[in-house]
Amino acid sequence: MCVNMGETAILHGLRAAFYTLGCKLNFAETSSVGRALAERGVIRAGRGERADIVIVNTCSVTEVADHKGRQAVSKMCRQHPGALVVVTGCYAQLQPQRVAAIEGVDLVLGAEEKAHIIDYIVSALAEREAQKVVATTRLQDIRSFAPSCSCGDRTRYFLKVQDGCDYYCTYCTIPFARGRSRNGSIESLVAQARQVAEQGGREIVITGVNIGDFGKTTGESFLQLIEALDRVEGIDRYRISSIEPNLLTDEVLSFCASSRAFMPHFHIPLQSGSDEVLRLMHRRYDTRLFADKVERVHALMPDAFIGVDVIVGTRGETAALFDEAEAFVRDLDISQLHVFSYSERSGTKALDIAHTVSPQEKHERSQRLLAISDEKLHAFYRRFVGRSMPVLWEHGRANLYHGFTPNYIRVEQRTRENIDNTISLLTLDETNLCYNT
Repeated sequence: MCVNMGETAILHGLRAAFYTLGCKLNFAETSSVGRALAERGVIRAGRGERADIVIVNTCSVTEVADHKGRQAVSKMCRQHPGALVVVTGCYAQLQPQRVAAIEGVDLVLGAEEKAHIIDYIVSALAEREAQKVVATTRLQDIRSFAPSCSCGDRTRYFLKVQDGCDYYCTYCTIPFARGRSRNGSIESLVAQARQVAEQGGREIVITGVNIGDFGKTTGESFLQLIEALDRVEGIDRYRISSIEPNLLTDEVLSFCASSRAFMPHFHIPLQSGSDEVLRLMHRRYDTRLFADKVERVHALMPDAFIGVDVIVGTRGETAALFDEAEAFVRDLDISQLHVFSYSERSGTKALDIAHTVSPQEKHERSQRLLAISDEKLHAFYRRFVGRSMPVLWEHGRANLYHGFTPNYIRVEQRTRENIDNTISLLTLDETNLCYNT
């Protein structure tokens, strides 16, 4: 990265504090901003230290996320009086004036401006302006792709390959918060993967908003991307964070099954097991396609872990339609459910649907699906008891290490040996299995 000496002169020796909410993509983006500041001499503020620069990266997937974002911004302003406070992320893009109204906030930067966050910070510090700056580009004008790769530990990295979404599902605000689908070039992403390998990282999680839609910017394809990443020496494992079922093609699955480093682990959003609810959501598949995709995964990779997202209580989900969805999910050969309660979002088409679900009913439906998830996860883990499987170890504390098998079974073992960032065989049994993936 080319570092401007004028920027360094302004930033050098300052302390920065960061607060990130939401998805792994947000954490990857915050990590990249932190790294860019560090290259210009900025020091990360330690616990209890006052920062000169505060960056809050927000989420807006639900009303609860919005509330947490406002709380986080207010908290950071109180903890770091006098700091330059920068708020970015999805909530900043969707509700910039509400964010700007929080006492202590200096910069509110939207999805397009996030790519130029260092420039905004330097300008604000140099000019010492008292007036707030609210910069959020119109949705149709969001074009920039900001490369990001998080490295919270040296074992697993999260590589952002794509941003934005063109799908406009009726319940979702992400296309309004992040803009149209866009991506980095395969060449640039391979270069980032090589840097990860040079830094000692052994696993990369490929992340984005709608990664299967990769290539809108560059005319390339997701299949070409994973083929190129698989050739990067030094990276032992890749995982695909989440991919739409209609974009998880047979070609992608076949490549993963035969590849050197792509793990038998998939996260596929279903959202509902009712075709009528999927229609109301404007999803681009039906339950038959989804079931066929799960069968195809198991045909190619019998030991694969399949995690599935579902939403309960969306507008239009009657009790009968939920029962239908529950039955479909129960019959699916999957490993785990990630269950979310529907949250009303202003500006979405879902608000045009008349039937609503009470909070109590949403909770009850969530509990029913979570019980199914627990059953499926325990059954999946028990299939491998007695098997010896390679584990990439990480996060050693008090001689206790945890790690994951290729098919995402979480395990732990206690040892005095430093096994962080190493791969070794472990025979799975009930004493080393961890069910809280």
